[in-house]
Amino acid sequence: MTDVLKPGATIGILGGGQLGRMLSVAASRLGFVTHIFEPGANPPAGHVADQVTMASYDDAAALQTFAQSVDVVTYEFENIPTAALDVIEAHCPIRPGREALRVSQDRLTEKGFLQDLGLQTAPYADIVTQSDLEAALETIGAPSILKTRRFGYDGKGQARLKSTEDAGSALADMAGAPSILEGFIEFSHEVSVIAARGITGEVSCYDPGENIHRDGILHTTTLPARLTGSQRMDAILLAGKILNALDYVGVMGVELFVTPKGLIVNEIAPRVHNSGHWTQNGCAVDQFEQHIRAIAGWPLGDGQRHSDIVMENLIGLDMDRLDDLIKQSDTAIHLYGKAETKPGRKMGHFNTIQRTS
Repeated sequence: MTDVLKPGATIGILGGGQLGRMLSVAASRLGFVTHIFEPGANPPAGHVADQVTMASYDDAAALQTFAQSVDVVTYEFENIPTAALDVIEAHCPIRPGREALRVSQDRLTEKGFLQDLGLQTAPYADIVTQSDLEAALETIGAPSILKTRRFGYDGKGQARLKSTEDAGSALADMAGAPSILEGFIEFSHEVSVIAARGITGEVSCYDPGENIHRDGILHTTTLPARLTGSQRMDAILLAGKILNALDYVGVMGVELFVTPKGLIVNEIAPRVHNSGHWTQNGCAVDQFEQHIRAIAGWPLGDGQRHSDIVMENLIGLDMDRLDDLIKQSDTAIHLYGKAETKPGRKMGHFNTIQRTS
């Protein structure tokens, strides 16, 4: 099989959520067919994909049939079982590659990988027992954050320690899961870089965006971010260093804390990223098309930003704002087709172009 896919080829996507949905839309614009693999019924991506396989990630027969029906497989989330990847990779390539998943699936592994590259992270320690936590608190101190090493997202799987007295309750919150204690970082704001790397090794980074979170969930991303020219360049070079070290193919999100001592890496996400949704209306080629281009072996597109823009997530009851939002000029609305509104659930987002007088 050639590394360069032609229109009409089939792209398999593991995961049928909103990221899989937007990847499917981008793929269809480039003439590709998409096949979603998703355990849950009626996934948002299924509304726009050509085919959906509804099966669990431990269904080897379904995975094999899926892998044999596609030309390349990508994914919209990190926590895919290794056994499922083994089945798929026997039949077709997985992009981004499995090393990126191995590193990002475990916060302890990720921190070690980043530090081995010479990048700054928060101080951290591996936590298994109460005594581990007590020892770590003696060096890292409080305030700090205890996180599960795996399966955490949008603020889930985390417990904040305001003082050492919170150690017992924080550890109980982890419910026995292997954890990591991260020291608190004094930072002015958070930014993220959406970066892409192609099969040939070319790298293209979007302009860093400035993020604000509420209750552990991304609320807004604003472009341009408050960065000096040197900070912006450092962020982009740092992201490129991570991509090259992983021999990465596709789009990645890199979250960074801006501090007086430089940029500190918070975490990496080996997929298209919520903080990159602004690219849908701020660039000629958005992050979803860029990802499809990369995994299909196409040249990367121009990710240059043409407008100042603010992306805001629609979470839960924010959907009540929809009637007002659809009346606003310079606002593009992106809904995910989720049937049920729940607190903390991402229902969509909107991008507002900032016009200057």
